[in-house]
Amino acid sequence: MPSLHDSTRGRILFGGDYNPEQWPEETWLEDVRLMKEAGVNSVTLGVFSWARIEPRPGARDFGWLDRLMDLMQLNGIGVVLATPTCSPPPWMGSRHPETLPRDEDGRTVWWGSRQQFCPSSPVYRGYAAALTEDLAARYGGHPALRMWHINNEYCTHCWCDETARHFRTWLRTRHGTLDALNEAWGTAFWSQHYDTWDEIIPPRRAQYMKNPAQVLDFRRFTSDALLECYVAERDIVARHTPRIPVTSNFMPLWSGQDAWKWAEHEDVVSVDIYPDPRDPHGGQYNAMLGDMTRSQARGPWALLEQAAGPVNWRGVNHPKPRGLNRLWSLQSVAHGADAICYFQWRQSRQGAEKFHSGMLSHAGEQGRTFQEIKRIGSELALLGPLLEGTEVRSEIAILHDWDSWWADQQDGRLSAHVDYPEIVRSWHRALWESNLPTAFARPDHDLSAYRLVVVPHLYLLNDTAIDNLVRYVRDGGTLVSGFLTGVADQDDRVRAGGMDARLRELFGIRTVHEWWPLDADETVECDGFSATLWSEELEVSTGGTVASYGSGELTGLPAIVRNGRAWYVSTLPEPAALRALLARVARDAGARPVLEGLPEGVEAVRRGELLFLLNHGAKSVTVPVAGRHQDLLGKRCVDGSVELERHGVALLRARTPS
Repeated sequence: MPSLHDSTRGRILFGGDYNPEQWPEETWLEDVRLMKEAGVNSVTLGVFSWARIEPRPGARDFGWLDRLMDLMQLNGIGVVLATPTCSPPPWMGSRHPETLPRDEDGRTVWWGSRQQFCPSSPVYRGYAAALTEDLAARYGGHPALRMWHINNEYCTHCWCDETARHFRTWLRTRHGTLDALNEAWGTAFWSQHYDTWDEIIPPRRAQYMKNPAQVLDFRRFTSDALLECYVAERDIVARHTPRIPVTSNFMPLWSGQDAWKWAEHEDVVSVDIYPDPRDPHGGQYNAMLGDMTRSQARGPWALLEQAAGPVNWRGVNHPKPRGLNRLWSLQSVAHGADAICYFQWRQSRQGAEKFHSGMLSHAGEQGRTFQEIKRIGSELALLGPLLEGTEVRSEIAILHDWDSWWADQQDGRLSAHVDYPEIVRSWHRALWESNLPTAFARPDHDLSAYRLVVVPHLYLLNDTAIDNLVRYVRDGGTLVSGFLTGVADQDDRVRAGGMDARLRELFGIRTVHEWWPLDADETVECDGFSATLWSEELEVSTGGTVASYGSGELTGLPAIVRNGRAWYVSTLPEPAALRALLARVARDAGARPVLEGLPEGVEAVRRGELLFLLNHGAKSVTVPVAGRHQDLLGKRCVDGSVELERHGVALLRARTPS
């Protein structure tokens, strides 16, 4: 089975989306010159080129792409060739309106932007397969080809009649019988019982709240329907090029795709990451997504898109200060990335993304952005051979699951302030700020390799996952769980007692009497710290109270419970308190930071035998480092400490005594 290694070949891939069809051909030679100057060794071609390749149904214009593929090969630049199926041409919607998606109200999503296709449409799938077949046949043997990139940022949802037919087929496979479906969906509530399959439709606009189990299944179905589109194209290119790896780029922490499931079908797991330069915790966000993607890949991964400067889709789009692009790029490498790429190479002059930055910005080759890109390219060329085959190891896993996230988003929930991604980020931040390296896992994964498993918030857990957590603790692991975990089963059916009985026994909890969500600006005092968002009225059995509520209705009741190696946190402690708690539990479990005593804002990551030190602060700092090292980036000797400029990075290799 091909892998990212087959594309990197001992290097770190460096480059980005290249859209030369937006420019006259005389610009292409200038682009290649500047790419070579910047150390670019990989470009992605064709992502949005469907209308250029197929200007009318069945026509093919490959001449321009032939010239580009040859030009890249002549200049030693590899190509990640995309199937341009994310953005059908206007002729498809005009001739085949049934391929256009419909929203929940039945309104048509028209052409004029991108991703205007119904994933269930056989007509769309037919055109996409035919184009992919011809691309693979024409370029499968081209020496510039390094990887296939299927579609782009799969994110389309549709509620049309074709989708309804597809949804019913999917439901038959999942549930088998109507009786089983009615039981799973709880259709005895509100007289929703289904007598025939044809009565079932997607969860379109309704008079009041929709059936949450139906919505949950539709989210599962939509992820699977998109996956079917990906697999169909993947199988075509794999048949032509069995040794060329295939990927499709994830949008991180996007609820539309179950990335765990998708990753099983990818040779290369890739992601697009766009931290906000003004976010004081942007570095932590970047680290979290690196940890998550590396875990989905179970090894090296590809950063397929990032911004060299500002994006164009925030309310205010700030550029990256000097050094921040380099810092976050090298941080991704530290967290296991073997490809550092951008959207896009040359900043567009027209269209919706003309203010989204490029590696070559509107300022041109003398601009600060391009000068920084050149520095990053030269450093990645150095790092590739040093990092080949190395791993990032972690003794701590954070559990993350799309089923639980989807169920957590239902309309009739207890608190609209409970935001699943933000809770996951809060727990990761607590570990990251303690310099404790983390991985991510699904709750039914083998957890035996981890000393500590943390569950920020998993409202829905199936029986397999619960049994897995119980077994993990009984086999000697340490588990810390956040609030409202294990409440519902796989069909979003609330478990007896408000928390699964196996988990209550595990945490030493007799009864969950009530959930007490907090208002947006409300806090609750606990022993020595404040907490927000949530609280619970617990009665313990064998569990010991680690911290009690000290204010409000729950005064004197347990806020944090410990039962041996199992901990339950029934609220969201303020950041410093959550950091201290998890650091304490990690230490007791035998998990240690990469380095002790780091200055605030400095991150240490070990990849193989190499140590990355990353300064996320805006001021220079001195970092103590025991022993003698060589800084491979700064080309200096380090003895006892190293100075990091603002947003500075050092890559240390221990020096052996002479």
